[in-house]
Amino acid sequence: MELNEIRDRARELSRGFCRVCPSCDGRACAGEIPGMGGAGTAASFKNNLAALAAYEFVTSLIHDVKRPELRTEVMGLSLSMPLMIAPVGGISFNLGGPVSESVYQRAVGEGAKAAGISCGTPDAAADGVFETGLTDAGKPLDHLIMPFVKPWEPELVKAKLELASRIGCKAAAMDLDSAGLATLRIMKRPCLPKGMREIREIADHAHAFGLKFAIKGLMTADDALRAADSGADGVIVSNHGGRVLDSMPGTAYVLPSVARALRGRAAVFCDGGVRSGGDILKMLALGADCVMAGRPFTIAAVGGGAEGVARLAASWRQELETSMIMTGTASVNDVPDAVLCRRGHWSTRGGTRDPAPPVPS
Repeated sequence: MELNEIRDRARELSRGFCRVCPSCDGRACAGEIPGMGGAGTAASFKNNLAALAAYEFVTSLIHDVKRPELRTEVMGLSLSMPLMIAPVGGISFNLGGPVSESVYQRAVGEGAKAAGISCGTPDAAADGVFETGLTDAGKPLDHLIMPFVKPWEPELVKAKLELASRIGCKAAAMDLDSAGLATLRIMKRPCLPKGMREIREIADHAHAFGLKFAIKGLMTADDALRAADSGADGVIVSNHGGRVLDSMPGTAYVLPSVARALRGRAAVFCDGGVRSGGDILKMLALGADCVMAGRPFTIAAVGGGAEGVARLAASWRQELETSMIMTGTASVNDVPDAVLCRRGHWSTRGGTRDPAPPVPS
């Protein structure tokens, strides 16, 4: 099945909820929640793509990199490339139910397993979504899933972490940015932020269950340091795909400052606007250890099932490998920021003129 066929089928099945635009940039679906759009004017959604597009590659072609190393390990997960499918739940709510929640999660799990990558499983206000992700994505994916728990009341969070541990997960995460999610307010199950003491207790529970623990939705170096100080093993730079708050910066813009502040104290994930294997390399060069992507894989799963997910992952893998060869990057575990320059500026690589302005601190 070709990618254009997968997209055409997804467009037909999700008619009225997602247009499956040629460029998934948030312009056509601004404010459409339920749906796949961004909050308000969708500025945060759009800014994710703009922040990545602001960086361009600096090629290097006299080198010995013939077969780049794409394998990596992060948060105890051994991956064929540094990519995780972001957790997406509420398929009936946000896409009009083109497939059932169970069928969707199994497609993502089977496709991810075929590609050797990880996937996050979702949590939601609706009963059973968390459990469905663990059973339907978890069974085919074995132990490469990372379940995400929303910032519910402490006992519910603890129970969900225990369940994740019981089925053999190695890591779990909390999408703290769900505190601003409109869909939860609509369903009368709003979440609230957590203080450092609360996060410490949650991290302690996760560790007691044998799980690594990450916090998602952090957009500043200060919050990332607070998460690490509270016991988190990983941080996920994310503005929730632009779905929680209008007028936020793109994640690629803030990622370097987060990575510099942590200095290896915690694994760094980043999502937001990733649409190709080249975008994966950009995020790695900006400081990420692993990259997450949501909407493209949702479209692939709806339009092509597990085959669609695996097909998209294979396409991105080829693009990542090509980007690494063209920039002389030997391993995804050591990507120098010199492979990038800001748009319109020469790189300092090799002493060329007009150096790129520094990334924000």
